Amino acid sequence: MTNDYKIAYAYTFTDGSVIRFDLRLDRGTLSLVAGERTEQPEWTLLQYHQCANCPLDESMYPRCPVAANFSGVVEKFKDFVAHDRVGVTVITDERTYSKDTTVQMGLSPLLGIIMTTSGCPVMEQLKPMVRFHLPFATLEETIFRMVSMHLVAQYLRKQAGKSAEWNLDGLTRVYAQVAQVNKDFVDRLLGAAKNDVNVNALVNLDAFAKMVPLAADSMLEKITPYFSALLR
Repeated sequence: MTNDYKIAYAYTFTDGSVIRFDLRLDRGTLSLVAGERTEQPEWTLLQYHQCANCPLDESMYPRCPVAANFSGVVEKFKDFVAHDRVGVTVITDERTYSKDTTVQMGLSPLLGIIMTTSGCPVMEQLKPMVRFHLPFATLEETIFRMVSMHLVAQYLRKQAGKSAEWNLDGLTRVYAQVAQVNKDFVDRLLGAAKNDVNVNALVNLDAFAKMVPLAADSMLEKITPYFSALLR
């Protein structure tokens, strides 16, 4: 077994052309292993529409790590329209997923992985989700995975002798921070994109993320009967 965990995204268009991205993540840390980079565009500079809650220091991080890793995707999709149809195939070590969808919806989960694993201190709070990546997840599936991640984190904190929070307030706070990054990163992309596809991919991702804390309680109430054997 190599030290990398690999996730591949392949986009097959109606004319038969294919665009593929092979992501390599460090198996121990889930950090994205960046390939060799050519000259980066201006919009990747850290201070270019820097997120309001960004804790990074420009002297150590002259470029936004998310923007630097996403710039290649932006370049590949600059000539596509958001609602163009595409077949998306996602290949992981364990299994393969596929879906026919729009370009903007097909880009959203790829952008989510890059944002979470590039070294952004805010987004990396969602990093455990990447190891159990579920492309094209429904809102119900996402809420279950997010709440599970949050509660596992609290268990691990307790095991390490740290304070634990067994309600969903902490998850709500994380998502408020993530929402700020998404909002400000849209402004960054607006300065880079020549069309709407990359921006729309992030807007879709953000809209989905905002629904998670709002719908979590009602969704958990809905699935409570599934746990009847464990609640007796």
